[in-house]
Amino acid sequence: MLRLAPQDGTRLLQFPFLQATFGGAEANVAVSLANFGMSSSFVTKIPDNPIGAAAVAGLKNFGVDTSFVLKEGERLGVYYMEKGAGPRPSLCVYDRKNSAVSQAAPGDFDWSAIFRGAAAFHFTGITPALSKNCAALCLEAVKAAKKAGVLVFCDLNYRQKLWTKAQAKKTMTELCRYVDVCVLNESDAADVFGIKAARSNIKEGKLCAQGYQEVAAALFKNFPFKAVAISQRESYSASFNGWSGLYFERPAQGKKGLAGQKSAVGLSAPKMFASKKYELPIVDRVGGGDAFAAGIIYGALNKLGGQRTIDFAAASGALQQMIEGDFNRVSVAEVERLAGGDSSGRVLR
Repeated sequence: MLRLAPQDGTRLLQFPFLQATFGGAEANVAVSLANFGMSSSFVTKIPDNPIGAAAVAGLKNFGVDTSFVLKEGERLGVYYMEKGAGPRPSLCVYDRKNSAVSQAAPGDFDWSAIFRGAAAFHFTGITPALSKNCAALCLEAVKAAKKAGVLVFCDLNYRQKLWTKAQAKKTMTELCRYVDVCVLNESDAADVFGIKAARSNIKEGKLCAQGYQEVAAALFKNFPFKAVAISQRESYSASFNGWSGLYFERPAQGKKGLAGQKSAVGLSAPKMFASKKYELPIVDRVGGGDAFAAGIIYGALNKLGGQRTIDFAAASGALQQMIEGDFNRVSVAEVERLAGGDSSGRVLR
């Protein structure tokens, strides 16, 4: 997508200047993984015009393979991003109706060629929300990925401006039957599946890890996920957030739970791995969840194990929110430095 944003601290069109950059959930993940040294490809439809060409060039600049990008359609989706400050929330305005990708449909992509040699496929709940065709295309893609033996990662990424909770639940329930690792934020499970975390109040910035362990247990009961990763944002204000992550591995069926009893869902309580919490003076929060998702994919493909994976993902998301723009521009070494405890911010000479 094309992102248009006013200068920090100003409102949309307060002044006649907007900064133009590119972003978008799946594109952000592809860029992060490329920066982490992974072979990364992006699959989409983009209009064959100067705006589309600039978007493709931007991805190529980070080393993302764009050979599966189809140049069709008339327009690239646009969103306007007004960053908040203190108690004034950020504002996102979408202008993406009839975008090229929203018109993509089953049969448009050669999934056998796309998944040849691939290890993982990632999509978000934003794409199927764009149109019925996109929802059907996502279902075609995840079925093809499973047939090819490719791990499927999904970030629920609920967007209330794109579809209703009822529409999201119906579509994502079907898609998630093919997902291996589910990534979500602190509110997605409640918004999409009606699974609420006990003892948490998102609006007050109060989150309870045990409540999210119960959320993960319910997700494991309802879907064949191998793992669930949850980014945790404690939004004290638009300018200052607490940030952390939780990672859960699927428990064995029929084993005893933490108190020696089987849980209500017929599974032992899922093993939980928690990252440290970062207190972030926000530079730009957009893309933080995508950097977190990329960290989860990186950890899974490199077999880092639950603790190192969530430490890496949380640090990746934290660093992204210290950088202007959607794209994550940090390396593995930088993420590992923060995950390892070096948060001093001292000048590196």
